[in-house]
Amino acid sequence: MKKIKGPAIFLAQFAGDEEPFNNLKDISSWASNLGYKGVQIPSWDKRLIDLDKAADSKDYCDDLRGVLDTNNIVISELSTHLQGQLVAVHPTYDTQFDGFAPESVKNNPTRRQEWAVDQVKKAAQASKNLELTALATFSGALAWPFLYPWPQRPSGLVEEAFDELARRWKPILDNCDEAGVDLCFEIHPGEDLHDGITFEMLLERVNNHQRCNMLYDPSHYVLQHLNYLDHIDIYHNRIKMFHVKDAELNPTGKQGVYGGFQSWINRAGRFRSLGDGQVDFKSIFSKLSAYGFDGWAVLEWECCIKSPEQGAAEGASFIAKHIIDVTSKAFDDFADSGTDKETNKKLLGI
Repeated sequence: MKKIKGPAIFLAQFAGDEEPFNNLKDISSWASNLGYKGVQIPSWDKRLIDLDKAADSKDYCDDLRGVLDTNNIVISELSTHLQGQLVAVHPTYDTQFDGFAPESVKNNPTRRQEWAVDQVKKAAQASKNLELTALATFSGALAWPFLYPWPQRPSGLVEEAFDELARRWKPILDNCDEAGVDLCFEIHPGEDLHDGITFEMLLERVNNHQRCNMLYDPSHYVLQHLNYLDHIDIYHNRIKMFHVKDAELNPTGKQGVYGGFQSWINRAGRFRSLGDGQVDFKSIFSKLSAYGFDGWAVLEWECCIKSPEQGAAEGASFIAKHIIDVTSKAFDDFADSGTDKETNKKLLGI
């Protein structure tokens, strides 16, 4: 067994234009002072990282790591959630997702997709230059608008969508392989990869690519009423990243998993700060440790009630308390009778 690293914190929900959240040096110092040992960096946020430079220059990456070294903290992973989303966009969402893209490619889905693919590839190279082994992303979505089958989906529609998804992601996965980086799709509602079955649908189409892996976030499974502990048993070999995020699902006679178009605070399913929801983190950390997961436990703060500052402050100690110092010996080793093969045969009567 191996020990989980952490605690780390995903900076996407904290970065801003005010100090100390507007540059990597200060925000990493803030995180370190809270007790975090790693930061997961959103690669699209130029206040924290210049992705073009990170992909092109090992010296630039060494300088970034040096900045963090002064704060006694490291980079856990990079994230390309926003860029990955743009690798596959259904036209229904063109206007909304243009907000994730630079002005030069807006209102041009083809150029926007090309830009997104290039971004994820650059993040893989940057990860290599930073000596990281995993990269977070979203799959994007072509089939999501057809999730609930009314009117009934035309025959072959979903299959065609996943065929196309695989065509778009296979070259990126190959690029990640060249960089020695696992691409970890966050399994997430709104994405075509939103549960185990949909992940397998892509995995099959990319020929079980060794770099096609998962970012495990139990909060999204709670909101789907999916068994997040069984999920670890099934997919532990593909789980290479871990977001520690809490959630609760409290269905009523008026609403369930779809939330009735309500605001987050009024939905039956809500994200909560760590310890305030329903996720059984003791069992999750136990299972991941038993399977030898040695990646980072990364706080992703999303809560409809508690402030990000309080959520971050409480999250570091919460994660630290759940990380298990895995044992290197069996509890009953003291009672080893020291028998050998011949003694074993004698005991068995053979």
